[in-house]
Amino acid sequence: MTENDKNEMLRVILCKPGETAEAVEIDDDLESMQELVGGLIQEFMPFHSETDPRYDDVAIICNEEGKLMRLPPSRAITDEDGRVMDVIAGPFFICYAPLESERFLSMPEDLEHQFKEKFEYPEHFFRTDDGIEAVRFDPGKKDREQAR
Repeated sequence: MTENDKNEMLRVILCKPGETAEAVEIDDDLESMQELVGGLIQEFMPFHSETDPRYDDVAIICNEEGKLMRLPPSRAITDEDGRVMDVIAGPFFICYAPLESERFLSMPEDLEHQFKEKFEYPEHFFRTDDGIEAVRFDPGKKDREQAR
């Protein structure tokens, strides 16, 4: 068994622009994470819940230079009122990152389900007088079907 065979797997929610989110397993190493996002990784922890403190430990891992590289927009990060706070550019993944842990972890099963559902569909983005608006779409349906 080689050293690479000993690496543990990390189960994450992968979100790519224009594609539905999926739960995947990746090698628990920096190279695999960078390959997934297409560059240097950046941790972003925008989530909070009054009823579940574990939300504070959920992390988005994205390309640190995604916006500078003009990667296509993927998903919006919204506040409690649904207003767009930020837009993640390029592919990213969601994992569990408790402060007491020295590494990223697989999501607890119930949180994985909640966040996969939250980020399941990709979004189109529009500039409005009130800021940026994100509209979910199902990439499996034709544009005409979605307009109905």
